[in-house]
Amino acid sequence: MIDKSLFKKKELYPFQKKVVDQIISELTEQGENFNLLFQLPTGGGKTVIFSNIAREYIQKNNKKVLILTHRIELCIQTSKQLTALNVGNKVINSMVKELEDQNEFDSFTAMVETLNNRLQDDSEFIKNVGLVIVDEAHNNSFRKIFQYFENVNILGVTATPLSSNKSLPLKDNYDKLIVGESIKSLIEGGYLSDAETYTYDVNLHGLKIGVNGDFTVSSSDKVYSNYFMQEKLLFAYEEVAVGKKTLIFNSGIESSKSVYELFKKNNYKVRHLDSTFSDTDRKDILKWFKETPGAVLTSVGILTTGFDEPTVETIILNRATRSLTLYHQMIGRGSRKLEHKSNFQVIDLGNNVRRFGYWQEYIDWQDAFNYPDRFLESRLSEEDDMLFEADYELSRTLKDRLKHPEKLEEFSMKEIYEQCISEGKKGKDAVDISLDNHFEVVAENSEDMYDGLLLLQDLQDDIERRLKHYTKCITKATDNYLNWLKETYNRQLSQRIRAELDAE
Repeated sequence: MIDKSLFKKKELYPFQKKVVDQIISELTEQGENFNLLFQLPTGGGKTVIFSNIAREYIQKNNKKVLILTHRIELCIQTSKQLTALNVGNKVINSMVKELEDQNEFDSFTAMVETLNNRLQDDSEFIKNVGLVIVDEAHNNSFRKIFQYFENVNILGVTATPLSSNKSLPLKDNYDKLIVGESIKSLIEGGYLSDAETYTYDVNLHGLKIGVNGDFTVSSSDKVYSNYFMQEKLLFAYEEVAVGKKTLIFNSGIESSKSVYELFKKNNYKVRHLDSTFSDTDRKDILKWFKETPGAVLTSVGILTTGFDEPTVETIILNRATRSLTLYHQMIGRGSRKLEHKSNFQVIDLGNNVRRFGYWQEYIDWQDAFNYPDRFLESRLSEEDDMLFEADYELSRTLKDRLKHPEKLEEFSMKEIYEQCISEGKKGKDAVDISLDNHFEVVAENSEDMYDGLLLLQDLQDDIERRLKHYTKCITKATDNYLNWLKETYNRQLSQRIRAELDAE
């Protein structure tokens, strides 16, 4: 029997109570088959809010609530909060194969992959669910679960209502977005600590953009493990954060280990943590970090969600990212408010502030939800990446297929365009030169026309990247023009493949 006295109930702040009432009212008014997305900054108390929504929903509708997360820590946090609210709940982990006792519980909390496996074996693994709550709803891994729940409500909760996959926008799954308090409002209300941001100019030459749109781990490790970047990191830390509990975010394991060695050599209290560590080692390191004044923890990825350590005083972004969601997640780890902590420091060593603006700045999340492509283009253009001298990296699968992948990777639409203009040619000639380059690659790596057309499909990401660069060069970047350009480019390239690569 669980001793509920071990779990402390968190009283709702006025703005949290307002949101709970608003969402319950919206779900009641709209009825089933209505999906709602709720945005609230990291540190605003999303778990306590949706746990109270679960309780209110169960009492009002006499149906069960399913809460989905993608990390076991989030499952445990949610279960503790539900227990504190006297909501009978069960965590569905890898050990739970059947739910013979499901009538004893009103709520279930599950990791998405575990539940998906159970539902594949039995589509009625959980019965009488009326509301599905999705934590970190921007993560697209949850979509696979939705097919098993019809005639229900889905409530997605996220700090950044932007899909982790730009080709699968959240508006395809959610009917409406409710925007919560802004970061600035939560700071002014005393709910979050304010960030003092320190930016340092860094040379990101050598970073490459991968197929997921962000800088690749391999290129980031190479850039951030070099001597000059290490020296800049140490300089920034010693200028701003010595003696303060510091969390350092890195892109890859190698660069994080380099940071560990650097700080250890300089006699700072430092530990390294990544996803390869066992649960026991991870708990030991986090316990050390919590209890050690002035501790420095250098990590990779795993502490961006499901990690809550209010005593963090400094966040160092020892990496560059093109993900606004990740940017907010990393900084949000330092925003927890304590009695003697009204501010925290952010050290940016990746030009991230230049890319996204300051963490506290107002963001029109309705615009992001309704027009995600336009929203991202306005904040993160390929023109910016040119300023950063970021290269493009082909996927490993495509690179291995090509005899000379450098013909694609070293092609710069901006340089070709500027060359055409300087020689008195039309800017549009750059597109023709690009098409010739793509055809040359197709021809030397294809045995016949059919082979060439298949390779053309694999080149779509590279084609889109170049044409986006071209539209930036001519400052004519409307979606309609870009779509027309892609269609024309692909049609001409396809016709040339059919005409010049005879099928044997």
